[in-house]
Amino acid sequence: MGKSLYLEASSGIAGDMFVAALLDLGADRKALDKALSSIPAKGFTVEIGRVQKAGIDCCDFNVVLDKDHENHDHDMAYLYGPLPEAREAVHEEHHHHHEEEGHHHEEEEHHCHCHEEGHHHEEEEHHCHCHEEGHHHEEEEHHCHCHEEGHHHEEEEHHCHCHEDHHHHDHGEGHHHHEHRHLKDVEAVIDGTDMTESARMLAKKIFRIVAEAESKAHNLPIEEVHFHEVGAIDSIVDIISAAVCFDSLHIKNVIVPKLSEGRGTVRCQHGVLPVPVPATLNIVTAYHMPLEIMDAKGEYVTPTGAAIAAALATSHELPASFTVLKTGLGAGKRDYKERTNILRAILIDEAEGPWEKDQVVKLESDIDDASGEVLGYTMKKLMDAGALDVHFTPIYMKKNRPAYELTVICKEDRKEAMENILFSETTTIGIRELAPLMRSILHREEKEVDTAYGRVQVKEVTLGSEKRRYPEYESVKKRAEEKQVPFQTVFNAAKNSR
Repeated sequence: MGKSLYLEASSGIAGDMFVAALLDLGADRKALDKALSSIPAKGFTVEIGRVQKAGIDCCDFNVVLDKDHENHDHDMAYLYGPLPEAREAVHEEHHHHHEEEGHHHEEEEHHCHCHEEGHHHEEEEHHCHCHEEGHHHEEEEHHCHCHEEGHHHEEEEHHCHCHEDHHHHDHGEGHHHHEHRHLKDVEAVIDGTDMTESARMLAKKIFRIVAEAESKAHNLPIEEVHFHEVGAIDSIVDIISAAVCFDSLHIKNVIVPKLSEGRGTVRCQHGVLPVPVPATLNIVTAYHMPLEIMDAKGEYVTPTGAAIAAALATSHELPASFTVLKTGLGAGKRDYKERTNILRAILIDEAEGPWEKDQVVKLESDIDDASGEVLGYTMKKLMDAGALDVHFTPIYMKKNRPAYELTVICKEDRKEAMENILFSETTTIGIRELAPLMRSILHREEKEVDTAYGRVQVKEVTLGSEKRRYPEYESVKKRAEEKQVPFQTVFNAAKNSR
């Protein structure tokens, strides 16, 4: 069935873990650098390096905030067991042995040494503090050596993208400012970032999934919610980076068999909440993500991690057999005794022939009393909600009434969302379901090609040794309008580019 990304999240998933795993898998570092340097916000630096987790070498993606932007909304030092009488003992254990999200790990310091002019300098260490999903580790030290004297070395594992002076600080220095953003504020940041249009759409999709979950948790319209945790700049950087890295790999199929979450409680802005936290639980509910609750204490799945998995998953079942092409390991910032906090992103090849096969659901409804405008509006909502295809067929119903048969093709996990839209946006009172249906599809990749009129997005389809390119309408339209040339001119240039 072609190349697919298998996310093995049995030890947790978070935004920074996902980015690190994809970078380890070979995501385009230049595309990420370009996006990071263009984010229209201040108060953060980004560090990319290598760390050891339970003796395993992993990639580490770290967003470090200055003291004016640091937030403590999700302080994992307050992780308790399920029983009240156990809280004091568990808290003491976390305080001294494996405190998370901003607490010291004296025995397990991460060392990442860069090279200057090909030499190893252990004595010149630059201390960088780790941060995940809005939390700062001021004491768990990640030792990194920065580039010096303006020399660039491709082999160096540590990259810093500075938007402000890099300030290290302690949690005990008093209360720090919290930035609260609305949905439109975050989308403005995403719109102002230099990345491909497909990456931008994915970043917005991921954030909206989290935003909808937070909106439901607070019982407020999405436009009225102040996003203090997911709206913090570190979470925005995680989501933008996740979208850019995934987009650069040109992967169509993503398999997420399940998300594995821990037990206990966690203190956040709103007090002590059970794990999974409401936003995470809302996401796995809305997107029918398989969820395993482990015996281990701790928050292994963050809302951002759950949203990334929900936005990308095209299947929850691994093929019976496959070939492993490459594996990427992304390190988490939390040190748990029960399970090592690592996300594995595995590129697999499940090819069985010149084309791929998958399963889909087909929904049909005959409608004779809705206008074309209503049906067009419904089509857009269905596509935005994840439909693979939507089409209308003119038909005649009883008493010779002209009507339309509305057909929706989608994945099984999007069926309920499609049905909700059909019932709420049209006059239908019944929907036929055909499932599962097997579908044969040619292998395809979404990419950008250079033309005389600028870069254009295309879908490249492979049949044996033959490759066909299908330019994307919106991308062609944009370039045609910019250059004041006919649409067909840009379309042909993109289709025939090499």
